[in-house]
Amino acid sequence: MSAPGFWDDAVRAADLQKERSALLNGIQDWQSRSREVEDLEVLLDLAREEGDEETMGEVAAGLARLEGEFRTWRLELLMATEEDRLNAIVTIHAGAGGTEAQDWTQMLLRMYLRYAEHRAFKTEVIDFLEGDEAGLKSVTFTAGGPFAYGYFKSENGIHRLVRISPFDASGRRHTSFAAVQVLPEIDDRIVVEIQDKDLRVDTFRASGPGGQHVNKTSSAVRLTHLPTGIVVSSQTERSQHRNRELAMKVLRARLYDLERGKREEKKQELQDAQKDIAWGSQIRSYVLQPYRLVKDHRTRHEAGDVDAVLDGDLDGFVEAYLLNPGEEK
Repeated sequence: MSAPGFWDDAVRAADLQKERSALLNGIQDWQSRSREVEDLEVLLDLAREEGDEETMGEVAAGLARLEGEFRTWRLELLMATEEDRLNAIVTIHAGAGGTEAQDWTQMLLRMYLRYAEHRAFKTEVIDFLEGDEAGLKSVTFTAGGPFAYGYFKSENGIHRLVRISPFDASGRRHTSFAAVQVLPEIDDRIVVEIQDKDLRVDTFRASGPGGQHVNKTSSAVRLTHLPTGIVVSSQTERSQHRNRELAMKVLRARLYDLERGKREEKKQELQDAQKDIAWGSQIRSYVLQPYRLVKDHRTRHEAGDVDAVLDGDLDGFVEAYLLNPGEEK
């Protein structure tokens, strides 16, 4: 940093400072945790010599906490790309199953918001389309924080739910599908050129439950990128300017992902697979009836506590995916 000309390129200097800060924080965290382990070893020896059960309990609690922190570090070490460190943009679309699928979409939204809360990510719902009778036809939210995209990328694909329908008076078992798309929120310094002539901007009134207007003005914004046909919208803010800003953020991310997909064949394959949100294309199944099990079909990771998973306990699935990315078994 003291080298001549270091500050001549402000953007590069800022990037290097950020990288240096991240490396230093990592070293300091490792040194701190190493000292904690040593202290706990000493405390455990003393507790054993004196037969102090209370202190041994404190040691066990300390080790459990450190185990969780080391597990997080392990996961983040598996996130090797620059994109993994970025914020995530998550969109959920209801698929085959009608009202059932729309209710399933809302359940998935709740699951992901709980998972984001567990990971201390900041979330913001920026667009939604309510279901005909219940649930959501689609919803888009952002998750902000270190490695947000890295943690959420494993959710990209079709999710299948099997349960006794709460909307069926006969109590029959139903199968529902929803598609989850996860994109990295690209850095502002990555240039995605969007010309005014390629953009159509429509405004409309945002609406809430029951069709009641969120406000009396046309504050919601819909952007259509004419060359690609990509359409994004935002309606959760009262300010039209803010909604346009959020919609542009999503549009830039989708255009960036489109270009990246042209370079990476697997991206195109993923988009093709998501065209039919139905049987045979799911990445994970959530079975509530006749037995209870959540199973990832890529990694074979399973969890019997379905309620915990739907409440945001996704660490096991994320870890299995990062250890075996895209693996089909």
